[in-house]
This record gives sequence, structure tokens and C-alpha cells, in this order.
Amino acid sequence: MRSLSNTIGRLAALRSQLPGQDAAAAAGRLSELLDFGSNPGALGAWCYVPETMRSGAPLVVVLHGCTQSAAAYDRGAGWSQLADQYGFALLFPEQRRANNMNLCFNWYESADGQRGAGEPLSIVQMIAAMVDRHDVDPARVYINGLSAGGAMTSIMLATYPETFAGGAIIAGLPFGTANGVPQAFDRMRGHGGPEDAALGALVRAASSHPGPWPSISIWHGGADPIVDSSNADAVLAQWRSVHGVPASPNRSDRVDGHPHRVWLDAAGNAVIEDYRIGGMAHGTPLSTRGEDAYGTPGPHMLEAAISSTRHIANFWGLLEGGAQLPAAERQAGTKVTRSERVQPVAIDDHKPVSAHARGGAGRIIEDALRAAGLMR
Repeated sequence: MRSLSNTIGRLAALRSQLPGQDAAAAAGRLSELLDFGSNPGALGAWCYVPETMRSGAPLVVVLHGCTQSAAAYDRGAGWSQLADQYGFALLFPEQRRANNMNLCFNWYESADGQRGAGEPLSIVQMIAAMVDRHDVDPARVYINGLSAGGAMTSIMLATYPETFAGGAIIAGLPFGTANGVPQAFDRMRGHGGPEDAALGALVRAASSHPGPWPSISIWHGGADPIVDSSNADAVLAQWRSVHGVPASPNRSDRVDGHPHRVWLDAAGNAVIEDYRIGGMAHGTPLSTRGEDAYGTPGPHMLEAAISSTRHIANFWGLLEGGAQLPAAERQAGTKVTRSERVQPVAIDDHKPVSAHARGGAGRIIEDALRAAGLMR
């Protein structure tokens, strides 16, 4: 057993690795979003508003995966590059090491998996601030994420469905299927979880929203060793139930060489699409060659000859009639300046807060003990 002095030394070393602001995240094209609410999930927030954006433009929320920062994920996926071309705003919630040593969104913690609390409430507070300060259209807010960010995207779509017109889950997991770390690892490996018939009920019980429901884009690598592809099947089953569409798709085709299926609602609107990227490991699919190249390959940012960023934006209708800046200006990018016009937005801010707000220091110590192998 390790001595007390050894433990204290390890805790001190770990605390020194928990900066209040990750300097690496500040690099790149994003600007920090401050003073957006009570922030019970203790998250950071970054944003990007291109010069091409007009009043009433859409907003896309982007959730990074474990070990990633907001800026690194933007560089990898190319979202700000696409926003320059088509004139929509971006919001990048960012996990902090004080909340999770691996920078994962805490999708498996009950305090961060419900409406009116923790990380989900922090994210909707950020969205409200973006609507107020940058005049984006509250009816055209979309959200997507990778891995733990994909699992948190599932949470946001289930707990605040009225906030989002659409969502995209990349190598993620369905809503409400894990409570705690052991269950999270089981679900990631494809073990256990509710039957398909119960998955839709979890979403319907997560809020009082009666519909209509967000459209859903699902992406998963066929050779993912970290999050088993059965989770994509479960996400699909969950949202087929919510949307009330049958098991068989209305359309099956191939896009950039990859299988693609689409489900339509009774009115003929595409409400679910599903991509399976054969042979791809755990990550966001990229196309970084040719005219329509977006992003940069890196850890969990994988060249697959298909740009999930562009296809997701197209599924949401964001590529129609976008104004473009000259190439040199698009490359230079722009920084966000805060608008003087701020209007109140009603948010259910008086609900139970997560463990982050109740005891940040205790959470840090607990995480440090776990990381040092002294606690499970």
C-alpha cells in the first residue's frame, strides 16, 4: 500500500496539471464565451461567428471527444472552415480536467445526464447566450459530437429536444443506458443495456416535450475497437421509436462509397440517416483531399474519403445559399466580438445542480485518487 506522503505527492502533482484554463484550447480560431449563466457543470465555452454570418443564421453546437479540446476538434473536423463558407455560428462546449481527467463529458454520471442540472444545463445556458448576443435563429440550433461528446449529444437531444432542430451522433451511445463507470464500459463494449423496445421510452420520459423531435444523423466506424457498433444500432432503434418510423429505411444508397440509409416521416421529411464507415476505427470521418476537403487528420480524426462535417451540415440544410468570403479571408478567419444587444432567455435554472457545483475540490480529489489507482 502506498504511504500517505506518497499519496499527497501524487495529489499535488495532479493538481498542478489542472489549469483553470487550458492554454492549448485558446489557440486557433475560437473565442472564449464568458458569463453565460450559473454553469453548474463547470464547463468551458468557445465560439466562432464568421464574417459571412447574417442575422437569424443557424447555430451548430460541437462536442469534442475524450482527450480533445474544442480548438483541436475544430481543426480536425473543419467546422469553422465550413461556417466561413456558409455563414452559420458555432458553439464549442469544452470539458475541464477538474471535472474529468481525460476531458470526457460525463455522460455516464446521473447528475450530468438529466434536464436542469450539470453539464446539460451548462450547455443550454451557452446556447441561450449565443442566441442573445449573436442573433442566431433559436429554431435552427443543431448539435453533434464524437464519442463521449456523441453520448452527451444523445443526452442533450433527449433532455432538451425542444432546443434542437437536429443532432448528429458520431461513435457515440444512446441516451439513458449507463449509470456509473462499470456500466459505461459494458455499454461501450456492447454488453447489456435495455432492449430496443425500451430505448424510445427513455427519451420520451426525459422531458415533457410532446414533439416534434429533432432529426438524427448517426455515424459509426465498422472497425471501432472502443465503442462497439452495436451502440449505433441502439441509437438508431431509440430514435426510430421516438419518430415512429419502421425498421426498414425508405432509402438505401451509397455516399462517397459508404452505405447510407434514410428514414422519412409521414410527411416525407428525412428524420433519421445512418452511415456506417467500413474499416474505420474510433473517430470522426474526414475527407481532407480534393476540392471539398475539410479538417485535418489526427488522433480520432480519421481520413475516410467522406466528410462527416459537410454531410451532417447538408442533412440539416445548412449548405443552401451560403455566402462565401474570398479564399484568403476564409483562411485568415475571424474572432468573435460580443454584441451589445442582450435579451433575457428563460431557462429552468432552479433545478438540482451537479456534483461539480456542490463540491469542485472534492471532485478533483476523487478524480486524482482514481487516476493514482487509489480509488475505483
